[in-house]
Amino acid sequence: MKRLLIIAGLMLASVFGFEAAAQKVTDAGYRTVAHIKSDGTIQDGSYRTIGHIKSDGTVQDGSYRTIGHLKDDGTIQDGSYRTVGHVKSDGTVQDASYRTIGHADGIPMQWAAFYFFFRK
Repeated sequence: MKRLLIIAGLMLASVFGFEAAAQKVTDAGYRTVAHIKSDGTIQDGSYRTIGHIKSDGTVQDGSYRTIGHLKDDGTIQDGSYRTVGHVKSDGTVQDASYRTIGHADGIPMQWAAFYFFFRK
């Protein structure tokens, strides 16, 4: 859980067919912390690529190493399949203890996994 607070749940991004523009992800204070492109590329607030989410829910770092998994029910797991958080259908991102740590308003709940893997 080295980078616990990251949202980017891009589990089924290709299924949703979002526009080409990146979607914005915010922290609990609604400050922009990332951008998620329709191809599953995750960029930090300065638009530098920091990771990827494949259509099967596999989360990868910028070097394409698997660092986590996203389940259909919104459960976020680390690379060892331990639950590190949850994403509610309204875009609320919660840690493993169900405390709200961020928001992914206007993007698929699957994309909200970003907080758990890339946010410092």
